[in-house]
Amino acid sequence: MERGGYRGRGRYSHGNRDGNGGRNGGRRGRGYSEFDAVRGGFPQSGGRGGRGFPPPQRQPQPQPQPKQQWQPASNPSSSGGPSKPSHGHSLAQTHSDSGPLKKSNQTTVGNISPVHRPDKGGTMAVRKCNLRVNHFAVKFNPQSVIMHYHVDVKVNAPPKNNRTQKISKSDLSLIRKKLFEDPSLPSQKTSYDGEKSIFSAVPLPEETFAVDLEDERSVSYLVTLTLVNRLELRKLRDYLSGSVLSIPRDILQGLDLVVKENPTNQCTPVGRCFFPIDPPLRKKDLGRGIVAIGGFQQSLKPTSQGLSLCIDYSVLSFREKMSVLDFLHYQIQDFDLNDFGRFKRQVEHVLVGLKVNVTHRRTKQKYTIAKLTPKTTRYTTFPIYDSEGRRTSEAGLLNYFQERYHVDIQLKDIPALDFGGNKTNYVPMELCVLVQGQRYPKENLDRYAAKDLKDMSVVSPRERRDTIQTMVESNEGPCGGNIIQNFGMSVNTSMTNVTGRVIQPPQLKLSTPNGEIVSMTLEVDKCQWNLVGRSMVEGKPVTHWGILDFTSKESGRYRLKHIQIVNKLIEKYSKLGIVMKEPVVRKQASMWNLDDYRQLYSLLENIDDNQKKDCQRLQFLLCVMSSKHQGYKCLKWIAETKIGIVTQCCLSVNANEGKDQYFTNLALKINAKIGGSNVELINRLPHFEGEGHVMFIGADVNHPASRDTNSPSIAAVVATVNWPAANRYAARVCAQGHRVEKILNFGRICHELVSYYDRLNKVRPEKIVIFRDGVSESQFHMVLTEELQDLKAVFGEANYFPSITLIVAQKRHQTRFFPMNPRDGIPNGNVFPGTVVDTKVVHPFEFDFYLCSHYGSLGTSKPTHYHVLWDEQNFTSDALQKLIYDMCFTFARCTKPVSLVPPVYYADLTAYRGRLYYEAMNQMQSPGSAVSSSSAATCTSVSSAGSSLNDPGFSKLHADVENIMFFI
Repeated sequence: MERGGYRGRGRYSHGNRDGNGGRNGGRRGRGYSEFDAVRGGFPQSGGRGGRGFPPPQRQPQPQPQPKQQWQPASNPSSSGGPSKPSHGHSLAQTHSDSGPLKKSNQTTVGNISPVHRPDKGGTMAVRKCNLRVNHFAVKFNPQSVIMHYHVDVKVNAPPKNNRTQKISKSDLSLIRKKLFEDPSLPSQKTSYDGEKSIFSAVPLPEETFAVDLEDERSVSYLVTLTLVNRLELRKLRDYLSGSVLSIPRDILQGLDLVVKENPTNQCTPVGRCFFPIDPPLRKKDLGRGIVAIGGFQQSLKPTSQGLSLCIDYSVLSFREKMSVLDFLHYQIQDFDLNDFGRFKRQVEHVLVGLKVNVTHRRTKQKYTIAKLTPKTTRYTTFPIYDSEGRRTSEAGLLNYFQERYHVDIQLKDIPALDFGGNKTNYVPMELCVLVQGQRYPKENLDRYAAKDLKDMSVVSPRERRDTIQTMVESNEGPCGGNIIQNFGMSVNTSMTNVTGRVIQPPQLKLSTPNGEIVSMTLEVDKCQWNLVGRSMVEGKPVTHWGILDFTSKESGRYRLKHIQIVNKLIEKYSKLGIVMKEPVVRKQASMWNLDDYRQLYSLLENIDDNQKKDCQRLQFLLCVMSSKHQGYKCLKWIAETKIGIVTQCCLSVNANEGKDQYFTNLALKINAKIGGSNVELINRLPHFEGEGHVMFIGADVNHPASRDTNSPSIAAVVATVNWPAANRYAARVCAQGHRVEKILNFGRICHELVSYYDRLNKVRPEKIVIFRDGVSESQFHMVLTEELQDLKAVFGEANYFPSITLIVAQKRHQTRFFPMNPRDGIPNGNVFPGTVVDTKVVHPFEFDFYLCSHYGSLGTSKPTHYHVLWDEQNFTSDALQKLIYDMCFTFARCTKPVSLVPPVYYADLTAYRGRLYYEAMNQMQSPGSAVSSSSAATCTSVSSAGSSLNDPGFSKLHADVENIMFFI
């Protein structure tokens, strides 16, 4: 099929670790564990893509209306840019004066679009700094026209058994190269997407060409070119200037393919990334036949300065080019060809799905390993067919290779490789070599190789900047060759210069150990604080808690020093001026209990039941393990969805060391989980100094790994439950269809959170600010016309009409900032915390900006991209940027600002917790795991949890934990 529109999807690159809010994994296979007490491990998320819909006109904020009438606020637009009538009212059905809004059944709404920037950018700054951005200005001829052709490739032969022969991508690439040997087809003026589309700077003949690929099996193909579109670049010019408001995605798709053409031909492409293999840009041996290779990722972006090419550094692990047998020796410990049967399952696990070349004949064709032959090579045979497809005889594999290729197979007593397909295709292993440039999953690396990969990924800002500059100027990069010049394009190989503004950090509210409230002014350069001589704003007394020690069977440093950890934790609480009594539960268990769902459930259930008899439940249960364990998932699933116990996990090794900072981190997390307040702002949050209550909502969807084709996606929504501190959250988790980004029943979930807020505070919030994570720009329309519409419809049915602002937070992008001079950043070469950029490299007219809110102590800081889709609060650039930056100081589990606004950060953690629940359920249902009858009765239909994505036994939180910050 023909490719879709310009997606511009971002890609997570190693080396994006943000000093404070650093990530311990990648989207969507995340690595956060609360064992990292307060290191701030952050699961990856977000995305970016094509942009834009016509913005509505900014209108005055309407006067308050009687609640029984539907009177939505308008969606403002920029006063200086092109405008159209407001579409604010299009989110709901037209109402009459006779009654409230009725829920609409429509799923799409008019031409609704993100708001315009309300001004020319912010002006607030305690200092300004000169920065370079990895955006490279692209010039193009607006009078040019690019031809888009559909490519249809068919085998020039009748289909066998009425089945159309599938053509591999490697064959399609060879066909294209052969096709453009024709003088009438100028290859240097075309770009191919590898499947169904060719973009050309000149007209091509619309006809059918015969292409013969000649190797051992000569095959003829028919290639038909059909013009499907003429891309007039003047439309892109008009969009970038703001005179046209609808983004020309087809043009961006074509130009994106043009700038990818040279890297695709010169490098190994992986998604949007390109890796020079021979020679590599940067390379590191990870052992066991695996290497780390440095490359780059690129994307075209419409920006205020015009079209920009954004290029960033990326690192991936690859299998080295070597014989299949050598690779098996690297990958399988003690592998022995003479005892192959013992290793057969491991061999299949290592090899199936890999691509290989063959050595017994000259060919560039790549084959994919489907499986091993059931018999050894000595006894493997295959059928012989006549010209009419009738089976006539059997041939032995050994004899075939001897007679046909004069190859004497040496390893006769091991299986051959089966390449699958429509016809029998067996090749002995000794004749196969791994194709170069095959990615190796980083989750399969051992810990030493993973560390080496991370070290190569996490490069300093200066090194990253220099590497990017080298790639832009290299022959393998987008500017190499003559392709882009032939399309009338040119790329400025100098990075874009911008002026960044550093925002003043807020004054923080803490307390002394005596309970006296104190104000703290932070240094602009670091923005960090500590609790030496200070305490949390509201430290919750701990009078009823317990310890569940899973290390009782361990020895040495892995066995918990029980008395020491209790004394150290109580001592830390005492220094903070908070009461903590001795634990009322001290239970010993074994790490083996974590492997058995039934035993673990019974263990937690008995602890909870015994406390219920005393009419007082535990505030939290400290669970100590000797090492990170898969049973952690099951423990959290049981505690948070079945029983309703707050747990805090830690490792015995760390607890036994007894470091003061470690116990400070534990105390911060425990206090947040049991309802305390760790840090607040002295002043109210900016823009909301009035009387009305304000709620902040964060929403995210966690998707399964790319190779997982069945698991559900997990949606999470969190919301503040207090005002004006706005630092305590309730959460909801829901499972939905596989890789579905739209949050189903978003309105109902948010209304449930508003109802809890109302019960708790005796008032509903008048204003709501929603932060949505994980959506690309091509999905903005879905968020506006489906999720936001659903929210307004449900609120309207409840006679509730708050003003709403909707903002998308994106971390999956490639934009990086580099200080020009040492005085423009912190000592390690990163930008100052609080650096905001809202000129030149942002959208031409929509309301977006980049904010680097954290102190980047490791690698190169990655700013968060905030894009406002809907605004009924009339934010200015300064007001919104200051609001978000101030909120980043209220994150509960560390004493510095984080890289992502807390509502989104918490939603991300909650969605990842829902992923753990699903994995725990699968572990429980695997052979060897059993649920006792009593447990099964308590777990609502847990045995059939996999049959329904919305089974309460899987993802529904227990009533006793859903309104507290269990996810910290």
